Amino acid sequence: MNKQIVIDAIIRQCMLPLYYHTDADVSIAVCEALYKAGIRVIEYTNRGENAFRNFQLLLDQRDHKFPDLLLGIGTIKSDAEAEKFLSIGADFIISPGIIPSIGFITKNRNKLWIPGCMTVTEIMLAEQAGASMIKLFPGNVLGPEFMSSIKEIFPLLYFMPTGGVDTSKENIEGWFNAGVCAVGMGSKLISKKLLEQKKFDIIERDTKAVLTLIQSLHVSTTNRLF
Repeated sequence: MNKQIVIDAIIRQCMLPLYYHTDADVSIAVCEALYKAGIRVIEYTNRGENAFRNFQLLLDQRDHKFPDLLLGIGTIKSDAEAEKFLSIGADFIISPGIIPSIGFITKNRNKLWIPGCMTVTEIMLAEQAGASMIKLFPGNVLGPEFMSSIKEIFPLLYFMPTGGVDTSKENIEGWFNAGVCAVGMGSKLISKKLLEQKKFDIIERDTKAVLTLIQSLHVSTTNRLF
């Protein structure tokens, strides 16, 4: 799956759900709930000792049941981790910060790399390392005002805030009005409580609602943003 296809899919979806759970069955059930809600791009995070095994199982499930689903791996902090997950078929790589060598690894494979950035200097370094899309992280610290102030400096980059983005109309609309192409949604959408209680139907319901909201906002802001 080449880089541009994944970029287009994220922009079309306007949001990127992300999660991790140590239990493989829960991880698979969440993936299925998100897919039934209309999601076609998912970030599974590398945040536990079972992440690699679970990601393999998710890829197997995808290949058998959801062939149009794109699965990326997040919280990649080393070349070795990037190589390991790419070797089993990760469609894209997301990092909490900038490691230029990961940019080179993904570029050589024509894979999308989304590094986390918090300053203009970091965004410049990420762009030099080959990044086309930037994760503004943590989003709740930076805020839409930061996005508005730097957007014109980087006309060739796409931006996606992650961390603290909630499901309210005000928060999401603020980000899209500021110029992002998508929002990353983790615990505010797929909460620890819902995972513990295995409320997969609620995850599906809430994801559908967020997608509907985001798509309506995206339609009204398309001409300004893209």
